Amino acid sequence: MAETLRRVLNLGTSARSGEEDTAEAGPPLLLLGGPGSGKTALLFAAALEAAGEGRGPVLFLTRRPLQSLPRGTGAALDPLRLQKIRFQYPPSTHELLQLLCSAHEARGPAPSLLLLDGLEEYLVEDQGPQDAAYLAALLLDTAAHFSHQTGPGQGCGLVVALQTQEEGVSGDALQVSLLRRYFPAQCWLQAETPAPGQHRLRACLDPGGLGPQAEWCVAFRPNGEMTITPWPTQAGNLSLDKGSSSGGQP
Repeated sequence: MAETLRRVLNLGTSARSGEEDTAEAGPPLLLLGGPGSGKTALLFAAALEAAGEGRGPVLFLTRRPLQSLPRGTGAALDPLRLQKIRFQYPPSTHELLQLLCSAHEARGPAPSLLLLDGLEEYLVEDQGPQDAAYLAALLLDTAAHFSHQTGPGQGCGLVVALQTQEEGVSGDALQVSLLRRYFPAQCWLQAETPAPGQHRLRACLDPGGLGPQAEWCVAFRPNGEMTITPWPTQAGNLSLDKGSSSGGQP
């Protein structure tokens, strides 16, 4: 599951011929989906995976504290992994910008992964597309700074989650179109309801020309454990041009 999860979030590892495996950060990824489509759960799972790789800590930015932690997995209960995840809760766009601008002053090891959940909550305060572009560029610059600190062969991954609205909302389409200039790789999430009491997500990853598109099934068992498997090919393709519907695992 670990290797599959890294691929879904574009945090793949690569091995150099004749050398030991070297973890490398993939390109910045924009995680898209409607309300309750599983963005936060997937981000936290990525944080746990990165925290268990023996690399630097994980910086998890979100406006509100998480209500609950994933259940049913040893990783979720491992205190050593949880200690490596640095949660910070900038309450406004101004505080988020200040935090990112002061990242170079932070002491301690540089993060190997930068996660931002709920980008839309910060963009709603902006006055126009220039502010959104500035925030996106600053996120990329901060991740690049962390990558420089971690040294060659490692780098700092960047995954940003954005909640999309219902289909046909022009403002939402313009916002996503703008962000695609900064995040060429996107992963769309769509909630599926195979049966009562079951939670399943369909994830479509477009790596932005760096590889083939891929689709995955993200399922949540009754105990909260998450499993990821390839999506059946006969199910068709998930459109990358539209937002996902609401519902499913928060």
